[in-house]
Amino acid sequence: MANTDYLVRGTAAEGQIRAFACSTRNTAEEQRRIHNTSPIATAAMGRLMSAALMMGVELKGEKDLITLSIKGDGPMKSLVATADSHGNVKGVCGNPYVILPAREDGHLNVGGAVGKGFLSVIRDNGLGEPYVGQTALISGEIAEDINAYYSISEQIPSSVGLGVLMNKENTVAESGGFIIQLLPFAEESLLDKLEEKLSKVHSVTDLLAKYSPEELLEYLLGDFGLEIHEKRELRYHCNCSRERVEKALISLGKKEIESLLSDHKSQEVRCDFCNKKYIFSENDLEELLNR
Repeated sequence: MANTDYLVRGTAAEGQIRAFACSTRNTAEEQRRIHNTSPIATAAMGRLMSAALMMGVELKGEKDLITLSIKGDGPMKSLVATADSHGNVKGVCGNPYVILPAREDGHLNVGGAVGKGFLSVIRDNGLGEPYVGQTALISGEIAEDINAYYSISEQIPSSVGLGVLMNKENTVAESGGFIIQLLPFAEESLLDKLEEKLSKVHSVTDLLAKYSPEELLEYLLGDFGLEIHEKRELRYHCNCSRERVEKALISLGKKEIESLLSDHKSQEVRCDFCNKKYIFSENDLEELLNR
């Protein structure tokens, strides 16, 4: 799986720690190619999609989805990433063309582009009302915000590391990250040992450039008796279809479709996630109206 995006899931300390690590370079690059995102937007979307994919592995049902939605008062406005339990993710950014000066340390200013606001985590099993958890953004840098969500909303002590490294041509060089969590029955002494080890992590992108997902978890948790249980391929995938777009148009209601018909011309509907275009002729719209 050298050139394939994938994630690994493992446990350590005899099951007291659960851990995920992923490499998402191709996925982040595909998002950049589709949406023509600026380096800051590419970095933000790459981080958010990596997190969604690692959280998606925990979904139980075939059709379950997890959506991470960030709304901030910065120039990027909003970020959304939706993942399923099969390693598919798609994402969209409110303002894909944001450009800001770099931070003092030379890194992309993702936090400045996102601003202050909220992170919502939406788990949807397709059977009824989705479960929604929401927390205020800590920094807008995304990893710290997901970390805060886990500790506040789910009371799970976690360490989240996410990174995206860009090439000079503004394509994606590295993307991915890790999530490490202590389970409720974990011994307290374990927390101190783990915090000491994780305090040595200064740059997630350096680790991504150096290690595969397995090696990354081995580097972080090798001293705790790491066991890898699963390896899963990841990809950018949009499941839009003409049928889904028709349903969406019907859900707008009669007045809205009549208003589209009053233009007396074909209407184009574009998917936010993959930019695919669907053309509806006057006849198509009339048929939807009759339905």
